Amino acid sequence: MIIPEIVAPAGNFTKLKIALAYGADAVYAGVSNFSLRARTARDFNYETFKEAIDYTHAKGKKIYVTINGFHFSSQIEGLKRHILKLKEMKPDAFIVASVGAMRLVKELAPEINLHVSTQANILNYLDAQVYKDMGAKRVVIARELGLKDAKDLKNNCDVELESFVHGSMCFAYSGRCLISSVQSGRMSNRGSCANDCRFNYELYAKNPETNTLFRLEEDENGTHVFNSKDLNLSSYIQKIMQEDCIHAFKIEGRTKSEYYVALTTRTYKMAVQDVLQNTFDAAKYEKEIHTLKHRGFTDGYLVSRAYEKTDSINHNTSIEEGTHQVYAISEDGEFFKCKGRIELNKEYEILAPVDSNIELGENKLGLVYENEGKKFIVFKQLLAKNNKEFSEIHSGNENEITLPFKLPEFSFLRRSVE
Repeated sequence: MIIPEIVAPAGNFTKLKIALAYGADAVYAGVSNFSLRARTARDFNYETFKEAIDYTHAKGKKIYVTINGFHFSSQIEGLKRHILKLKEMKPDAFIVASVGAMRLVKELAPEINLHVSTQANILNYLDAQVYKDMGAKRVVIARELGLKDAKDLKNNCDVELESFVHGSMCFAYSGRCLISSVQSGRMSNRGSCANDCRFNYELYAKNPETNTLFRLEEDENGTHVFNSKDLNLSSYIQKIMQEDCIHAFKIEGRTKSEYYVALTTRTYKMAVQDVLQNTFDAAKYEKEIHTLKHRGFTDGYLVSRAYEKTDSINHNTSIEEGTHQVYAISEDGEFFKCKGRIELNKEYEILAPVDSNIELGENKLGLVYENEGKKFIVFKQLLAKNNKEFSEIHSGNENEITLPFKLPEFSFLRRSVE
């Protein structure tokens, strides 16, 4: 059986570190406007991106660089310089969408592996073979592709397949949307999508003979007619792996939160490990995934046909609260920074990387204990790094607060939403 890579999003250096800590085998990230996430690409410059690549390799993991936008002729010279700069950093692969950019990569950086973006709409083995002939080692299959067709593609073309398993979905075919360009001048296919599909819209019908205008409304607030639910295939990982055709599971979300990166990476890593150990438990992964804010969930098209889907759009709201809220994050495991209200004598669940070793015990600062397989922390004293003491801590307080016991790096404290 193929053991798929977990490929996690790295919107900035901190998220990259979190993804690797929580079980990612590889991360994907970009720098400059040649990436399809221009906003997150600005979180890296060439110097910090080189540091990120070196950090990833020091962890024995891989990093794939996104240059998956669609480029105008005026950008080509800049794109060439961009490829040459990145080539010197020795990433593990370039993720590219346009055929011109693919040829450019193979000319300028033939030693770097080439992965083809999902934006290339690869649905069959004939297209995959063309990209393989152009030098592609891996193709990220179109999100509209079903598992049966993916297996057929793999059987007829010797190329690695990567598939999205989680994250935001675009209502447009393979993400090729123009709404953002029309409404705000922000070009989705060049990395600056404004997420206009998530907005609330009002629909009207007009009689051309009388110019009478009728408003069509689902309720008094209009309707989110384009707002696709989020992809969630955590319950189907065993089924997908049994088909033995997908080499990498990709998680969308370079613009999402640190907790999102940690939680999704951890959950899909657990699911893959559990398949291998014959302990797969779909309910466990679903429970974890639902701690996240989301738009409702859909299983997309990998395990069911597009024409079979009748519930892939969330008509009511652009976002829904998850079952849990994050209250703190600790980057070094010794101190935490508050993201919510931390109070004395209240219980907070510890979220840490898979197979982490968490010390149990009690001292003057608090206690760490286990209940039903989960670890919890209770603070008896909130003591800052500078020895200032607090009765409670609120979001926005920049003081680093001492933890009672050392936790794994990038641990989160969370509570169920009351």
